[in-house]
Amino acid sequence: MKLVWSPETASNAYIHTVRSCKSYRESSVAEFLSATAAGWNTRLIVETWSRGDPIATSVGLAVAAIHTCGRHVCIVPDEESRSEYEAVMKGAVTSESTEVMVLDSADDVVERISGVDFMVVDSKRHEFVKALGLAKTSKMGAVLVCKNATQKSIPGFKWHGVLRRGTRVVRSVFLPVGRGLEIAHVGASGGGNDLKKIPSRWIKQIDPRSGEEHLFKR
Repeated sequence: MKLVWSPETASNAYIHTVRSCKSYRESSVAEFLSATAAGWNTRLIVETWSRGDPIATSVGLAVAAIHTCGRHVCIVPDEESRSEYEAVMKGAVTSESTEVMVLDSADDVVERISGVDFMVVDSKRHEFVKALGLAKTSKMGAVLVCKNATQKSIPGFKWHGVLRRGTRVVRSVFLPVGRGLEIAHVGASGGGNDLKKIPSRWIKQIDPRSGEEHLFKR
């Protein structure tokens, strides 16, 4: 199985986000990511956030989780960020699907989250970009996003340089939305390339009229 696109869900989430983010900056990023996360029917949406960051993207992802009946997890670096995030989100969107985790270490938090199918990190923070490589993505595939891509904390950023070894990037793109979005689509596991090969065998048939012998590989 793999992620399947739903234009109706994407449209509904986009409209909902436009209404919810009309007073925030970075609303274009929020609207795009909300529609994308909802359109792919993602069930586990993970993002990173730190105190003082714009909140619009978080609102958009929370909205997407509402429309997919999914789970929205925000990873923050400290308790101060957690308090500010929860206070701002409370006044922005009503959602019981949002959880907040404090980033004791990228390894500790992300290793506890399995089945991620949509993840957004801030390119400006090295520890957040590192979290991409530790994420346990869904077997159906995943969409990974680095926002603020023009302000990367890792020079010469390449997806294969930060993701787990063996991760199959189906396609990647840079979009000039906000301060730039680097987006990668990770392929589903257990697909055709992972199927156990059935050993072939030769079948011999003899034409009863001519007596000729024919070999077929099955």
